[in-house]
Amino acid sequence: MSDPVITVANVVTRYGRNLIHDDISLNVREAEIYGLLGGSGAGKSTLMREMVMLLSPQEGTITVLGHELSTISRVEASLLRRQWGVLFQGGALYSSLTVAENIGIALKEYTDLSDSLIQDIVRLKINMVGLPDHAADLYPAELSGGMIKRASMARALAMDPKLLFLDEPSSGLDPVGAEAFDKLILKLRDLLGLTVVMVTHDLDSIWTVVDRFAVLGDKKVIAEGTLAEVRRNPHPIVRDFFGGARGMIRSQNGK
Repeated sequence: MSDPVITVANVVTRYGRNLIHDDISLNVREAEIYGLLGGSGAGKSTLMREMVMLLSPQEGTITVLGHELSTISRVEASLLRRQWGVLFQGGALYSSLTVAENIGIALKEYTDLSDSLIQDIVRLKINMVGLPDHAADLYPAELSGGMIKRASMARALAMDPKLLFLDEPSSGLDPVGAEAFDKLILKLRDLLGLTVVMVTHDLDSIWTVVDRFAVLGDKKVIAEGTLAEVRRNPHPIVRDFFGGARGMIRSQNGK
């Protein structure tokens, strides 16, 4: 069993008087795909944003790659951010930039690489995520939903990160596109040795991609583990997720 690369300990999060997380704890291990599952409003995306320092919890600690985020210095935080990539739910590509320019932003900002070498890296990342070469010169408005996800993934991988954070990666994709993107996540994890944290409510992704996951509900982590371990949990929210029609179909198919 590998050591955790992300540790969340006793985290409490509030928006004003609204309590989102109440004493949440979990661990993400090296080179695993870890899912954050839960219903709408369960705080999945909020927790991921806390992991990447876009939000701060009111109580508890989050440690990423050995750095405790509440006490990290500005310089250390800047260096740490370069060790992860983030794919936001809508892609978050800059509409005024081409795909190649979007992917190259971090390389231009954080490295002293020549323009020609940056172009070579951008082409490599485009090919890595399964986009055609000509996509480099397209603008986000000219891309399909699946291409936007892949272009956003290429941008997230631009700095060769150790960690990859994905917020609802299959959201907005049709079943064929979602399955293809799940396969891409697996391929990249195996190829690059990435640790992946994936916010999702998609049962297909839980069955086919995720190694372990946490179920968030009632403002807490109500279950954590492998699919087999979580399905044995008697909590009503867990039963609702995996005992519904889609869950039963998956179970009957032996997946």
